[in-house]
Amino acid sequence: MPTKERMDRIKRVLSNRFADIRVVLEEVKNAHNAGAVARTCDAAGVQHLDIISADNEPFPVNEAVSTRAHKWLEFAKHTSTSDCLLGLKERGFTVFATYLGEGAVPYSQPDYRGPSAFVFGNEADGISEEARDLADVRIRIPMLGMTRSLNLSVSVGIILYEVIRQRTEDKEYEGSPLSADEFERFFSRWLEPEHNKSQRNKKRNKKKGESADSP
Repeated sequence: MPTKERMDRIKRVLSNRFADIRVVLEEVKNAHNAGAVARTCDAAGVQHLDIISADNEPFPVNEAVSTRAHKWLEFAKHTSTSDCLLGLKERGFTVFATYLGEGAVPYSQPDYRGPSAFVFGNEADGISEEARDLADVRIRIPMLGMTRSLNLSVSVGIILYEVIRQRTEDKEYEGSPLSADEFERFFSRWLEPEHNKSQRNKKRNKKKGESADSP
């Protein structure tokens, strides 16, 4: 069985998850970047990632980079940008799309204290025109050097920690914890690998004991 310390840690982490932040990745193909984004989301308290892939390809996580952070996250897959973003908007999310072109405002300017979905495009082309047009707000990270963009996971981290900054500095912000149902669902899911590991260790130790007793 998982230890009390392990269960307490899982409860503490789930208590700090944001129920109303979504990270949307549109046609991301690089496994290194995908793994790094998963790790960043877990660290920033984001539970839900929306993956848009027109070809319905598997999310290309590099486990060495993600440090297996993806196993703590919930993934929703979509084959259409419009279905994903319109669905989020119908559920009350404001869609913020990262974009370097005209009409984008500095990422620190909008208010992120309400339900917020952040769209990040692929490594080569950024977001699609469809994502740009469906976004409620286009945001950009100022670039002061010769390069025009940051690594995907770095961009995700900068924006998510701006969200955290706004919410933690607002004394009147009431938070957005997971619902009781989601909390229990993820708690049970996260404990399952621990339980299975404990059972495997018991069987292994039992076999060792039987071998030691054998003539």
